[in-house]
Amino acid sequence: MPASSRLPELPANAFLKVDPGDDAEFYEQARLVTHIDDGAIAALTGFYRRILPPGGALLDLMSSWVSHLPDDVAYGEVIGHGMNAEELAANPRLTRAFVQDLNRDPVLPLADAGLDAAMICVGVQYLQDPVAVLADVARVLKPGAPLAISFSNRCFPTKAVAIWRALDGHGQARLVSLYLERAGFVDVEARRLTDGMTCDPLTVVTGRTPPAAPNGDAED
Repeated sequence: MPASSRLPELPANAFLKVDPGDDAEFYEQARLVTHIDDGAIAALTGFYRRILPPGGALLDLMSSWVSHLPDDVAYGEVIGHGMNAEELAANPRLTRAFVQDLNRDPVLPLADAGLDAAMICVGVQYLQDPVAVLADVARVLKPGAPLAISFSNRCFPTKAVAIWRALDGHGQARLVSLYLERAGFVDVEARRLTDGMTCDPLTVVTGRTPPAAPNGDAED
């Protein structure tokens, strides 16, 4: 697969994978395990507590059987997306869910500007056209809504794209920031939630959809 048309500065093979086989087959078997350790999960849950609006409608993209949301915070709706229906069905925080291969179809089956926040936990490394996917995430978010993309040093290496495997953690944070900026997000910021000394290293990159235009002002 060639590099995304919105990332022309990257090599043509940037988004190739060691295993080019059908992703649906790779994820066919449910994996009811966590992909970061307890310390990293606690840090991510604490971050979600600060950035995700209580009572809001959330999109948990590339989800699994756990969403790492704070147990004592109620959300109006949590929509889950993933590649395995059994994993999604086992997630008690999801109010509804859908299975979709974003590398085949980046358009989400969701209405425009209906959600208050979105998150991707340890999944961004598998996207082969990340800008297209994140641009569609921006479409379904309300103006000013946050997207939080977290990642560690773990992955399925045969399914992670080439450029991800070639970078260290700092480079990966810059890459995800570039994805968000090209997808139209603003206020993009990367921060290290854990340093990897006592638990898995965990970085989160956040961005927000542009705020609504003032009443009466025409958008360009």
